[in-house]
Amino acid sequence: MSPLAPQSSDTIIEITEEALTQLLTLRDEEPEKERLGLRLEVLATPGEEFKYDLSFEIVTQAAFTDEVRTIGGLKVIIPLQTFEHINGATLDYSERQGLIIRNPNKPPAPMIDGLTNDDELSASVEAVISTDINPSLAAHGGFVTFVGHDGEGVAYLTMGGGCHGCSMSKMTMLEGVQTTLVEQVPGVLKVRDVTDHATGANPYYS
Repeated sequence: MSPLAPQSSDTIIEITEEALTQLLTLRDEEPEKERLGLRLEVLATPGEEFKYDLSFEIVTQAAFTDEVRTIGGLKVIIPLQTFEHINGATLDYSERQGLIIRNPNKPPAPMIDGLTNDDELSASVEAVISTDINPSLAAHGGFVTFVGHDGEGVAYLTMGGGCHGCSMSKMTMLEGVQTTLVEQVPGVLKVRDVTDHATGANPYYS
């Protein structure tokens, strides 16, 4: 499905004053600073964490489909395919962490052959995840994404954010997520985590 073009009134991404100051300082150190904008691209691979690519480029070289917005004197270039993954996010800056993107969007779930994710059982699992499970995991900067079920009572999930790569994530999955789903969704007997935790970086727990 092709991403929808953003409306001109859409904010797309908020940039805090701290981040804006830092970005303008970095831009002003570049040659041709008056012609530069910040290109912000999200690389989204199903089942993996978002990867962000921030770079300065000459605004007039932006593709016809790119969105160009001016935020606090900084032109921001957002490729069309990135819009759905970054819409509603905030770009912030701290001395300790540098530039940080707080993004409410989640990466697309991986596709696993043989799993169902568009039936009534799937809808029930998705509802419990969005209303009960993810709000509690959000305290640790984490979330789970439903991949599908095998028709035999096993729900397949991935874990992201602070839970991705976390040494306690397996325990969180089995003790918390599985218990909640089994109790609230008839037809779910257990949960299987299909996250590649080896790729997790900077987990909430150390």
